[in-house]
Amino acid sequence: MSLVVSGHRALPGLPVLLRRHWPLLPLAATVLFLLAPLPAGDATASGKVGPADAASLLLAFVCAVQALRGRVRALTPLGVLVLGTPAVGLAIATMTAGDPYAALPGFVRYLQVFVLVPAAVVLLVRDAAEFRLAAGCFVVLALVQGAVGVVQYATHTGASYQGQDVRAVGTFGPGDVMGMATVVAYGLIVATAVGLAPGLPRRVRRIGGAVALVLVLPLVLSFSRGVWIATAGAAVLVMVLAGIRRALKVLLALAAAGVVLVGGLGVGSDMVAERLTSITQVSSAPDQSVTDRYTMWAAAESMWRERPAVGVGLKGFPANRDGHSSLGLSSGSDTAGAGQAYLRQPLLSPHNMYLLVLSEQGLIGLIALAGGWAALLVAGLRRLAAREGMRDCGLIAIGLVVWQLTDFLYADIGGPSTVLTGVIIGLAAWWALPSPQDAGPPRGAAAPSGAAGGAGARGRAPGVAARP
Repeated sequence: MSLVVSGHRALPGLPVLLRRHWPLLPLAATVLFLLAPLPAGDATASGKVGPADAASLLLAFVCAVQALRGRVRALTPLGVLVLGTPAVGLAIATMTAGDPYAALPGFVRYLQVFVLVPAAVVLLVRDAAEFRLAAGCFVVLALVQGAVGVVQYATHTGASYQGQDVRAVGTFGPGDVMGMATVVAYGLIVATAVGLAPGLPRRVRRIGGAVALVLVLPLVLSFSRGVWIATAGAAVLVMVLAGIRRALKVLLALAAAGVVLVGGLGVGSDMVAERLTSITQVSSAPDQSVTDRYTMWAAAESMWRERPAVGVGLKGFPANRDGHSSLGLSSGSDTAGAGQAYLRQPLLSPHNMYLLVLSEQGLIGLIALAGGWAALLVAGLRRLAAREGMRDCGLIAIGLVVWQLTDFLYADIGGPSTVLTGVIIGLAAWWALPSPQDAGPPRGAAAPSGAAGGAGARGRAPGVAARP
């Protein structure tokens, strides 16, 4: 039932919205449960099952129930292939591992992030309105985590960086210094796409642009070089896809904001300058973190050469690391601050998703995973170029997946925010792999005379059964 005010139909009431979109509640919880702080002093909590992971499992369960009831979107054969092939590669890597039982937790984790969660998002998100609801959750998460990070910098209660507790890490703690930077970057990309998307109301675009500018500050204060690079690349691509003139305006606004924040107000100017300079010194004068990363990349490549087809098995990198690494590898990375005492964390991955998959799953696993990601990107770009409507959804999907694929050059899965990778792949697949039902009449169009359903079918996505 909708509210009627002065003869005009208003927005539906909250009970109606919940009843109409209730299957999306686990999806929203998967994103927003990352607002829950990790236990202080427990750096290893980033590798444990958290509330967001539990919500993602509930999301998969709800999807299964709705699929049995025939209340999900249909998939094309290409959609089934892209979403299902990674499961085959993961199964092969698990069965061929030196210790299949030790590889089993890795199989479950990869299946969750790269198969179950993306498939659930594709099947449960019915239309553009629900896509926007899911994307809006990323913005809410980014704003809250970013605000916490700015307070941490201002009050010197963040993670330790260059001897000062100023690194913005949000509620993720120093054990997952990339967590806040990652979710803030997600929100910034979504806000940028909304601010530039043609067809949206001017007020909505202005709000999106303002939110994107606000999120620049916590992103800078995260001091995360890889996230900066990925965000810059994805944001520029979104701007270009939205239109060159809009891109130039936004770039000028961002440049002005950077000058004011860093140059005028002196927000971390010395530390930011040093961090930016270090990006260009990765080969001439690398710091220890860069040296460790290069060493682990070489170790991952050595593992792959040992077993090129299937790799050393899921969760096999830590066990094989020392046997393939040079003496230049340190014993771990230092973490402290944000309520945690000094702790040295071991280096358990190469910090490059493609090399991690190559070393543990071989060429079979890399083709199954990265091949699907490339297919989503190409199909998404083609649909964005050909479709007039829902361009905001296309810009959001392309921006997020490009950010993720770029960040995978410097990072891999790990920590509570990992589950969001599955959501992003799902949103990208929803856009790139439209259901056959999407070719029907627009949502809310009246049924033809004599068609089954009549007035009772109004407001329903084409070909999708109404939810109770």
